[in-house]
Amino acid sequence: MAFQQTEIGGETLLDGVMGTIRQRIASRSLTPGAKLPSIRALATTMRVSKSTVVEAYERLAAEGVIRSRPGSGFFVSAPLAPLSLTEVGPRLDRAVDPLWVSRQALETDAHVLKPGCGWLPASWMPEAALRRALRSLARTDAASLTDYGTPLGLRPLRQLLSRRLAEHGVEASPDQIILTESGTQAIDLLCRFLLEPGDTVIVDDPCYFNFQALLRAHRVNVVSVPYTPVGPDLDRFAEALEAYRPRLYITNSAVHNPTGATLSPVIAHRLLRLVEQAGLTVVEDDIFADFEHVPASRLAAFDGLDRVVQIGSFSKTLSASVRCGYIAAPRGWIEGLTDLKIATTFGGPSLAAELVLTLLRDGSYRKHMEALRLRLTRTMTETVARLATVGITPWIEPQAGMFLWCRLPEGLDASELAQKALAHDIVLAPGNAFSHSGSAAGFLRFNVAQSIDERLYRVLAEIAR
Repeated sequence: MAFQQTEIGGETLLDGVMGTIRQRIASRSLTPGAKLPSIRALATTMRVSKSTVVEAYERLAAEGVIRSRPGSGFFVSAPLAPLSLTEVGPRLDRAVDPLWVSRQALETDAHVLKPGCGWLPASWMPEAALRRALRSLARTDAASLTDYGTPLGLRPLRQLLSRRLAEHGVEASPDQIILTESGTQAIDLLCRFLLEPGDTVIVDDPCYFNFQALLRAHRVNVVSVPYTPVGPDLDRFAEALEAYRPRLYITNSAVHNPTGATLSPVIAHRLLRLVEQAGLTVVEDDIFADFEHVPASRLAAFDGLDRVVQIGSFSKTLSASVRCGYIAAPRGWIEGLTDLKIATTFGGPSLAAELVLTLLRDGSYRKHMEALRLRLTRTMTETVARLATVGITPWIEPQAGMFLWCRLPEGLDASELAQKALAHDIVLAPGNAFSHSGSAAGFLRFNVAQSIDERLYRVLAEIAR
């Protein structure tokens, strides 16, 4: 674990060394039993004298925070402090924290406008079909209503998902699919399975902000690569592979979040060559697949589920309350992922799986998505035109989906604008919430389905002035 020189300010050198060690223990960078650097090594790294490190170690040992093993060094003995994501990594301004948009959108009242959120309005979801399916399930046997699901999840649904994946060129047998409670849980399971604290993960810049928050919770190093209208910048991607030797790359291929971009076949093939040469694993989040009018390139299809793992869920298209997602992975991974699923959630959400299966089978979901795609296309065009009246322009006009990644007029800062909009009961999504490098201060992500109310455009015009 590398220690950086402490910003000491008004503290003594001794306070700075002790404070740095306490902070590493509190943030779980140093866990119970972990060995601390040698006195010489820490003195060199923190640019203090060896006597300062000796005294710091002695005082921490007296407090019971660390302990000495003669001939071996010093080791952490303190119990783990409660995890605080705000203490992991650099402190960020709350307006651009990856958790800011989620907290504002989830915790506010119904009267608040949420053009920055990542889900459809309740009125756009198939409420009648959901109620009908629930009534049907209420008449099934008691086991469906009360029992745990099997570890892999409802087999008929996995069989249906296998056929749906094949429509996108992804060959995955039902035994290569494990059901999860959501797309987020799918990524969490894969991170637990593949990563150790201190590993490096590549993300797109910009990327879905919860990727960053989740990776932060797993104590890994995050490296971002600029995303273009046709996929990641491959020159920068190759540089990141060489410099950081990452374990994992997490991305959206079809409808990219937040940009709405689509991965081109040429970039996909070149990317997979780099992935293979580096021995990298890719997690392809395909949660927006059903928003597409025409299926785009899938890394998992080109790769054959060798180094690429695909995940998905029905939270965005069917119901966020019906928690049902999946992982499609190499056969050799399923046993380990199943054990992790049992350890972290025990049984699967069988009722949610039964509900999704019912809606997929009776045609309700297909009809809902056909209407939804048309509605989103129409709303996308209208939103682009209305944003143009206040000087906000799209980075690209997406082929599908609900998101517009938009450039603000020169001189406007997205996080400041978002804070001002919040005073008017409007939740926006500032660009730097999505950018690990902090290079998107002049961008906002708009959810077109949540950008219909005229109040949004009046407030944007007022703030811009």
